[in-house]
Amino acid sequence: MTPETPRPPAGTPATLALGAPRFLDPALAEAARRDGAPAAWKAALSGDPLQALGRVSGDFAVGLADERGRTVLAVDRFAIRTLCWRIVDGRLHYAERADTLAALEPRAAIDPQAIFDYLYFHVIPAPRTIFQGVHRLPASHCALFEGGRLTLAPYWQPRFEEPRRADFSALAAEFRSRVRDAVAAQLDGGKAACFLSGGTDSSTVAGMIGEASGRPAATYSIGFEAEGYDEMQFARIAARRFGTEHHEYYVTPDDLVASIPKVAAHYDQPFGNSSVLPAYHCATMARADGVTRLLAGDGGDELYGGNTRYAKQRIFGWYGHVPAPLRRGLMEPLLERTPLGGLPLARKGRSYVEQAKVPMPDRMQMYNLLLRLGPGNVFTPDFLAQVDTADPLRQQREVWRPTAGASAINRMLAYDWRYTLAETDLPKVVGSTSLAGVQVGFPFLDASVVDFSLALPAEYKLKGLKLRWFFKEALRGFLPDEIIAKKKQGFGLPFGVWATRHPALRAFATDSLHSLAGRGIVRAAFARQLVDELLPQHPGYYGDMVWILMMLEQWLRQQPQPG
Repeated sequence: MTPETPRPPAGTPATLALGAPRFLDPALAEAARRDGAPAAWKAALSGDPLQALGRVSGDFAVGLADERGRTVLAVDRFAIRTLCWRIVDGRLHYAERADTLAALEPRAAIDPQAIFDYLYFHVIPAPRTIFQGVHRLPASHCALFEGGRLTLAPYWQPRFEEPRRADFSALAAEFRSRVRDAVAAQLDGGKAACFLSGGTDSSTVAGMIGEASGRPAATYSIGFEAEGYDEMQFARIAARRFGTEHHEYYVTPDDLVASIPKVAAHYDQPFGNSSVLPAYHCATMARADGVTRLLAGDGGDELYGGNTRYAKQRIFGWYGHVPAPLRRGLMEPLLERTPLGGLPLARKGRSYVEQAKVPMPDRMQMYNLLLRLGPGNVFTPDFLAQVDTADPLRQQREVWRPTAGASAINRMLAYDWRYTLAETDLPKVVGSTSLAGVQVGFPFLDASVVDFSLALPAEYKLKGLKLRWFFKEALRGFLPDEIIAKKKQGFGLPFGVWATRHPALRAFATDSLHSLAGRGIVRAAFARQLVDELLPQHPGYYGDMVWILMMLEQWLRQQPQPG
């Protein structure tokens, strides 16, 4: 059943099976090999879906309607594959894309709350989609539709073992072996190739391809003619170390003007990660070179503690170890309620205390761009009256809650598996490569590598304030020292800088924002201020808001008009 095909009449079994599931049960694995994945899924889900799905790995999305009138929907642990559902007149419909279901009669309207979520997160986290009444399965979740009712539940939650003692040498050898095997499993027999940003993750994949396949990888890198954004020197270091067949392309502002409408329209809802454009051009270059499958390094930071916010939040966490009488009786009154807190030397201390007092995960949103600008300054009153501005924090607290009892670093990792990987980075890579006509694989999200990270001591992931300590030390000697020591960057796009210097790109962005203001979503005065005043003052900072608003308008332009 293709995503575009309407559901068969009630009572007729139908299966939508996407991706490459790996069944741990030998009988099911044999059924998949012999009769195909739909047959294996039918056998696997005939009993308790939650129990059965816990014994399936790989990337997958499945929708199965059985003879008993029950329908089961599920996606893999990280939602590499997606599945959406909509109930119309008591009947369940499901498809890979949200816009496929929105097109069913009656056509689904745009959800104002989803637009608010988009400006808050820069994506629209599941289970909400941009369309009212159309929902997307969250990562590692299963939905059961029976008797006219749908229930949603996780079939897998990360369980961190956090051992107190560990043998580093043994763990390092096992880690390298598991990553090498995961890379080998992702190759399709064609030209072995990968993205190469010059960071630790993509460089590791590039090197492991050579070990796993016995021949150097073909590597593809994107550069930018903008100071502080170009990482090509590190990609070249990795390419030389591993002897790869290296390819480079420098993205230009003209490339953005030409490709933004195409990329925006490719997604089934607005998508605001600006790295999608470099990823698309990188995949396009690989496709022209005869590559059918690219491997990506996504997941390394979120499994092994590589994002700078982990160290930052650890610093805030130290405040909780200060004795309560000292905090509440001296530090807080002095810094927050006396003129002392306003003095230059004390301002940082006051800011630290104010942030440290905010519980997680709320604290991670204290620098949220939409909140700092002020929703009332960004949105029109009529639009803002239709949304719940507190709902994004409610969503995050629900994701945060199940990991209670784990260490602070592991709780942040699990949070990022949902919001950074499943909602942002993976859709970026999957969407950009599919538009370019290339398949993609994620070795670091192989179940074996993920499970290994679950049993790694927490201090190995964040040792003091040293990010991804174990990952780097385990690969020392394999990766070039320059790459181990470099700061994280990736395919970050210098959009804000370019939008202030390139007339065509600036005109494109300005037109998009003014058109969006005409829809009654954002204030016209804010759109003008953002482009004319704020962007030139701080291009790197305010460029993000210009980008997400521009991509929202470009996506909306592709939608069918009412009537």
